Amino acid sequence: MAVEVGKPAMVVGIDDSEHSFYALQWTLRRFFSVADSAFKLVVVHSKRSPACVVGLAGPGAADVLPFVESDLKKIALLVIERAKDLCSAFPVGDIQYELVEGDPRNALCEAVDKHQAEILVVGSHGYGLLKRVVLGSVSDHCAHHAQCTVMIVKKPKPKH
Repeated sequence: MAVEVGKPAMVVGIDDSEHSFYALQWTLRRFFSVADSAFKLVVVHSKRSPACVVGLAGPGAADVLPFVESDLKKIALLVIERAKDLCSAFPVGDIQYELVEGDPRNALCEAVDKHQAEILVVGSHGYGLLKRVVLGSVSDHCAHHAQCTVMIVKKPKPKH
């Protein structure tokens, strides 16, 4: 008896930036513009923890954690809703949305492993060297640690 093998997964990481939504649109146009795509699509948004956002803010930081958590949840739900709106314009047959908590670099690599993805797509924020060093580049981390092909999609600069 033959074992039915499903479509390979393509994971797209999104956040609340225009760069990540551009990467999602780019992916949809190139891989999901026809009804029978070769991939199933997994859209992943990683919500940072409130403690990570607040950091070591000193006395009183614990008082703001519930408000930060509420705001992070609202933003995360808006990000997923916007992704659903973008995807609804394409004939994506097999799609899954995931909202996870944690560092996006680790969350995306874990999603690749979980879904045995063949491709991970992330947007490029276009940070300079200093910002990449200070903030840490999600795309750079994924390019070095994800166990699949990583596509880094850059949003074109506006033409004047």
